[in-house]
Amino acid sequence: MLLSLVLHTYSMRYVLPAAVMMGTAPTYLLAWGAWRLLSALLPARFYRELDDRFYTIYQSMVLFFFERYTGVQIIIYGELPKNKENVVYLSNHQCTVDWIVADMLAIRQNALGHIRYVLKDGLKWLPLYGWYFSQHGGIYVKRSAKFNEKEMRNKLQAQVKAETPMYLVIFPEGTRYNPEMPKVIADSQLFADKEGLAVLKHVLTPRVKATHVAIDSMKNYLDAVYDVTVAYEGTVDHKGQRKVAPSMTEFLCKECPKVHIYLDRIELKDIPEEQMYMRRWLHERFEIKDKLLIEFYDAKDSKRRNKFPGKCVHSKLSLKKTLPALLFLGGLTASMLLTESGRKLYVKTWIYGTLIGYLWVSVKA
Repeated sequence: MLLSLVLHTYSMRYVLPAAVMMGTAPTYLLAWGAWRLLSALLPARFYRELDDRFYTIYQSMVLFFFERYTGVQIIIYGELPKNKENVVYLSNHQCTVDWIVADMLAIRQNALGHIRYVLKDGLKWLPLYGWYFSQHGGIYVKRSAKFNEKEMRNKLQAQVKAETPMYLVIFPEGTRYNPEMPKVIADSQLFADKEGLAVLKHVLTPRVKATHVAIDSMKNYLDAVYDVTVAYEGTVDHKGQRKVAPSMTEFLCKECPKVHIYLDRIELKDIPEEQMYMRRWLHERFEIKDKLLIEFYDAKDSKRRNKFPGKCVHSKLSLKKTLPALLFLGGLTASMLLTESGRKLYVKTWIYGTLIGYLWVSVKA
């Protein structure tokens, strides 16, 4: 009985972080909405600048839980530029925590508010978040034949024209690599083989459309492309087989001791412009990722496993970067919930914010 209680308590360690992150969402949306209305009377750049600051506060709070609360070690390979840059961020995709890894790198460049995501279309229906991500510059895309290249290009060019700082996160595989879904992996490998491309083991065959549109639309605005490879330590079973990467819930339960991040900064001049050639280039980049992950998971020498080759830095995020955001948003939310009128406003924000968001994304779809 006692053991069951201990195990249950252990598995519930994600409840507090989840409650705070989701619980502060209405407060955040109200503050952002007030600024959105006020900024209609001001030049557009004022709205963008403060929107980025708002986003930095919220995501800093998120990182308090995903880094400080979990105690995870962040190990970075390669040179992460100290200064902010306009970049396209390309990464392998294996779980929802991959989105947080982009935040982990961006905050270390003081560029957290500049993150915009290329998201699969279904995520636009997330209550509150789905609508806000599109307002913050996120782009929802449909897969394969339904991909709307013109719409994505227009959105990106509008942001370039407005000189919006850009840290655009793309996962070219289009879906997560999951060892427990062998059919998805087999289909991806079969497609690569038919197309005369190298068959990949630890990543899926990347799709080039979103990457090509992003780089081509912003080629005179971008400083570089970040090619990022992520591996989560502890995702190998007793037989040496790769397991599913941790979900956000599992990560918050402190089930991942280390995150390994390999960064390669690529100059725009080294990337072919034509889609056909860029497709080959992108696949070659994923071949490099695959070799890194084969070394990480499958190296014959056990001393070479669970790490990428080359020099690395154990990067610990300062508490000053995250705790103030937690106290600020948590304090605002607690103050709202202390009064009856505040609680009514809180509930109405969840309800009407979600409905307005659904209406907005439906019209814009």
